[in-house]
Amino acid sequence: MAKKKVQISYKCSNCGFVQPRWLGRCPECSSWNTLEECITDPNALSSVAPGQIATKVKPVPLSSVVAMDDDRYPTGIEEFDRVLGGSGATKRSAILLGGEPGIGKSTLLLQTASSFSKTQADLVLYVSGEESSSQIKARANRLGVDCTNIQIMPTMRLEDILDALNELKPRLVIIDSIQTVYSIEGGIIPGTVNQLKYCTNELVGWVKEHDSVLIMTCHVTKDGNIAGPKALEHMVDTVISFERNNDEIRFLRAYKNRFGSVDELGIFEMTAKGLVAVTDPSTMFITRREGAIPAGVSVSAVFEGTRVFLVEIQALTVPAKSTLTRVYSEKIDSARVSRVAAVLEKQTGLRFSDHDIYVNVAGGIRLTESAIDAALAASLYSARSGVALSGNSVVIGELSLAGEIRPVGRIKQRAKTAASLGYTTIVAPEKEDGVIAVKDVHELIKKTFK
Repeated sequence: MAKKKVQISYKCSNCGFVQPRWLGRCPECSSWNTLEECITDPNALSSVAPGQIATKVKPVPLSSVVAMDDDRYPTGIEEFDRVLGGSGATKRSAILLGGEPGIGKSTLLLQTASSFSKTQADLVLYVSGEESSSQIKARANRLGVDCTNIQIMPTMRLEDILDALNELKPRLVIIDSIQTVYSIEGGIIPGTVNQLKYCTNELVGWVKEHDSVLIMTCHVTKDGNIAGPKALEHMVDTVISFERNNDEIRFLRAYKNRFGSVDELGIFEMTAKGLVAVTDPSTMFITRREGAIPAGVSVSAVFEGTRVFLVEIQALTVPAKSTLTRVYSEKIDSARVSRVAAVLEKQTGLRFSDHDIYVNVAGGIRLTESAIDAALAASLYSARSGVALSGNSVVIGELSLAGEIRPVGRIKQRAKTAASLGYTTIVAPEKEDGVIAVKDVHELIKKTFK
């Protein structure tokens, strides 16, 4: 379909009179120098009335711009607010939530819609392109959520959604999912690259003009990455991944956040009544055992945002069945495991190059912080030598290629958390109260193994 040419017109800032040519004096109100250049877009969709006049944007000095504080809407779910930046979702922001099928995205959003409508006492529009109204109502009844101030709209047409937005002007807009939405301007097949970009741009554009929040769910690939073009992530303000371990625990983690930190981790437990926030997860990633700790197990203290978690790292080494050795590590980057094993082989003489290496993290949490290097080295050495660490040991530190144990941030807080949970031997590269200081791999092995 051919696009109509955008036209230039002139609008009086005093009375609103519009005419096609510039004049020094307005013919309607007789005011001088009040006609401003505007754009008339005949291709505008229902979100902007056809032929609407829009004032032409002109540059202004940055020094004259007044900075505004981030106004936020609490969602009513503490762990969700934590990941969004601490105190809720920012006004006029767009959030992209990705996760594998069946992980609980729709459950989380329905609970968010209910708590948001009660917290803000305002309207929520829930658009579903995958489920009917009766299916969503059945889930709401099962979860026992309050449906007051929630408008449900089972549709996939962008034009219908924009009409509803202009009519209802909701404070929170939920699109489940963006891959199902299509527009007649982008074809009739949902999920294509053009459809995703076009529909997201229209929805984000509407939110930016209103004091509302947009949350869109999206599908993921088999590797857990958000499906579709990367441009979709650049068009939104926050990108959140919804992950799970092998149990009923769910992890909410931000990979992009223009209004807050990306270091926070939200933790939920899936129950018959929906997702329940885990407010004190300090000990949920370690295993309490009776008797001696087995070989290949170590404990470290990691920071996720503002909270300290104790995590248990498990390692196993077995002779390789062929000349090609492999590293099996899902929750810790396999390249990091290979690097730490190479440093140990160089510094201690233990051979890892002829063994297959298996590494796991108890609880299923994904670890990326460099502070786990020393604990990972201790686990690998313990697994390869068959000598267990002391059951009350916590190992903290970054491992360099030269075998040095390098300092990491906030040792004091990590040590305090470990001590409060009953750990008496805290090994770290810095000397603090109750901390055993080590400089390299040799000192680490000497002071952590019997």
